[in-house]
Amino acid sequence: MKKNMVPEVLLERVARRFKLLSEPVRLDLLNQLQARGEMSVQELVEATGHMQANVSKHLGLMAREGLLARRKEGLNVYYSIADPTLSALCTLVCGQIRQEAFETQDMMSGES
Repeated sequence: MKKNMVPEVLLERVARRFKLLSEPVRLDLLNQLQARGEMSVQELVEATGHMQANVSKHLGLMAREGLLARRKEGLNVYYSIADPTLSALCTLVCGQIRQEAFETQDMMSGES
């Protein structure tokens, strides 16, 4: 097997992880958590404008897959990023998207 290849038995897990990250609502929630740190469900609802039931559903999915940590305090449930690779992945992908958008904007502004 080549050095950086993922073993075939793990590809399903990799695909599941990318599938979790393919939902814009989840990315919005992760973006908030990455920027602000631990937040309650209510704080995430207020920050994103998404419905509470929808936010809770997405947070639960990400927590079950190990992306998020969950902590209950009284009636409040708090979430934080548990997977340290999310920050690096976001920096890599988001940086590339920003660069592409910047280059596209430069090309469009140069056309007259």
